[in-house]
Amino acid sequence: MVLDNVKHSAADGPLGDIAYLVRSDHRVSVLVVLSDCPQGRDELCERTDVSSSTIRRTLGEFEKRSWVCKNGHQYEATQLGSFIAEAMQVLIDRVETERKLRDVWHWLPEEFGELSVETWPDLRVTVAEPDFPYRPINRFESLLQGTTRFRCLRPEVSLMEPCFGLLFQLLDDEANITLIDRRACHAYFLSTYPERSAEMIQRDTFTALEHDRLPSHGIGLLDDRVTISCFEKGSGTVRALIDTDSQEVREWAESIYASYRADARPIDSQQIVG
Repeated sequence: MVLDNVKHSAADGPLGDIAYLVRSDHRVSVLVVLSDCPQGRDELCERTDVSSSTIRRTLGEFEKRSWVCKNGHQYEATQLGSFIAEAMQVLIDRVETERKLRDVWHWLPEEFGELSVETWPDLRVTVAEPDFPYRPINRFESLLQGTTRFRCLRPEVSLMEPCFGLLFQLLDDEANITLIDRRACHAYFLSTYPERSAEMIQRDTFTALEHDRLPSHGIGLLDDRVTISCFEKGSGTVRALIDTDSQEVREWAESIYASYRADARPIDSQQIVG
């Protein structure tokens, strides 16, 4: 749409309207609410927890911009207002998603960029914090509970050791488990937990494979979730865990897992321990 002979200064142009909306927390909320259904001033005050005078001024500014109109004792969004409300909600959702990924972006594999951005809002990101370093591990353990099939590429000692007892329990429950990791990681469990590790290896539903060149991240395939483990370079500490039920992410993860599974070798526990 092109409008001739309409001039805007920087203050009343698009950025000015955006700045006005985001300057106070309640303004976008009010516009979104009114785009859903008409509301009276008292109802808006209650929903946004701001004063009646503030709501009155906000509605007045919205009316000047033709974003809302009054119908009796209620206000409702116009088509213009609904158009703006939808755009602002999309922007807010995108920024919220970006804030989730910002701190872990440098840990993610390059192939992650091949996924469509539509999958990003479905990602749950759990980051280790100074006062709660085990948050990603706790999240992973909660996802592992009750799964009937678990395949993991580069599980890492730091992620799997706290869940070692749970893995054994899952095997007792006849879950099918396949772990692809470096020889050094397998050697750690075989030497630290020799009896339990030996018993696990004997299970028909447990497969331990080794691979010499694994990615910097881990991938877990559970019944209905996919996990991406972000490890600190060098120490292998779990810095973050991403999980999702997105079908597109699962197809991506399945493809990566399959490529490494094809080259992985069964472990020789006696040779590793020796």
